[in-house]
Amino acid sequence: MFPRLALALAATLPAALPAQAEVVGKVGVDWVGNDIVIEAIPDPKVQGVTCHVAYFDRSVLDRLSQGNWFEDPSWSALDCRQTGPITIGDIDRGADGESIFSERTSLIFKSLKVTRILDAKTNTLIYLTHASELTQGSGKMSISTVPLYDPAK
Repeated sequence: MFPRLALALAATLPAALPAQAEVVGKVGVDWVGNDIVIEAIPDPKVQGVTCHVAYFDRSVLDRLSQGNWFEDPSWSALDCRQTGPITIGDIDRGADGESIFSERTSLIFKSLKVTRILDAKTNTLIYLTHASELTQGSGKMSISTVPLYDPAK
């Protein structure tokens, strides 16, 4: 019985985990080695939607000269698009949405998050990226929307 339970749990685990990002671009912005990283994030519960997030990645030299060794800036940009036929899985339909991606940007207290919210009234998926910070809140954000309609109709 235990192997069946373990197999059933393993089969449901990938659907419960947040999306995995893939680095698709990296642009050097200065001579000290600071970069802007661009990652592709497929929505794990909405097949056919991919988000691209751009964020700042500090170099070792910048960390040494500026201090604040264990933290990257909170700024990020987000754009999401339909990249195939859209199939919506079992998503959270509440007003607070559902986290689809999270990545640490400091040793303990800060992370970059992407949250999906369904606006059922306008039939639109809303994607929000923001920093989760204990000291300064999460005022730095970016938003993107994906309409859920069939253009052939």
